Amino acid sequence: MTGYPWAAFGQGVGTAAATALAVMLVTFAIAVVRGPHRIVDIAWGLGFTAVALVSYGVSAGEGDGGRRLLVTVLTAVWGLRLAAHIGARGRGHGEDPRYEAMLARAPGHRNLYALRRVYLLQGALVLLVSLPVQAAQYLPGPLGPVAYAGCALWAAGLFFETVGDAQLARFRADPANRGRIMDRGLWSWTRHPNYFGDFCVWWGLFLMVCDAPVVAAATVVSPLVMSFLLINGSGKRLLERHMADRPGFAAYTARTSGFFPLPPSFPLPHRKRPRAR
Repeated sequence: MTGYPWAAFGQGVGTAAATALAVMLVTFAIAVVRGPHRIVDIAWGLGFTAVALVSYGVSAGEGDGGRRLLVTVLTAVWGLRLAAHIGARGRGHGEDPRYEAMLARAPGHRNLYALRRVYLLQGALVLLVSLPVQAAQYLPGPLGPVAYAGCALWAAGLFFETVGDAQLARFRADPANRGRIMDRGLWSWTRHPNYFGDFCVWWGLFLMVCDAPVVAAATVVSPLVMSFLLINGSGKRLLERHMADRPGFAAYTARTSGFFPLPPSFPLPHRKRPRAR
């Protein structure tokens, strides 16, 4: 793209990489001292927020000021909300079963294994997935229709995440629901409103750079990677494998969309054929 400061963007990516690494190393040090390693999930949202803020700072004087501020605020709102939600949800609990199972198979020192397989990997993913946020800081020209569509998609995603998480928290807080499958509200339209919300948020942020097709082509890998993680990686696939044996889950999957929201489908009641006279 003519006029796009690729060299400055490349330097910014280097700064973002150092930022993501610093967030993960500080989180790792806290986990080693205080435990458990599940706090890395809090650092996921904080890492994106830190990268957005640092990218905004180092790109001063570049790009369109309105786009830069908007992308930074949208990323920070999403990241801080997610970090606060995960922190509140995990307070008072021990190690996450996923990490406990993984660390039980560690071939050497558990903490060093966690550093390699969890913290450094998540830091790399933060850097990769946030590329559109970083690239938007250097994009000249005002926001166009596609960017505004991205804002709307981001808002829809945040709605699904926030409302879905709140509905699930209320459901779990009721002792009468112990052992039951959450199938109400947004959870009756999709089995994963929070993951679908993440999907919308990151495709929305990607649309913020689609006013420049070459920049969009250079960063489209980011929402694609996030989509893979949410649907086939550590999101939907892993969670459903964990829930597969729960009573009522098979019936829930039969009537509820696996990812994209759709009206719930219920089997028609079986009608006996009248006997011939």
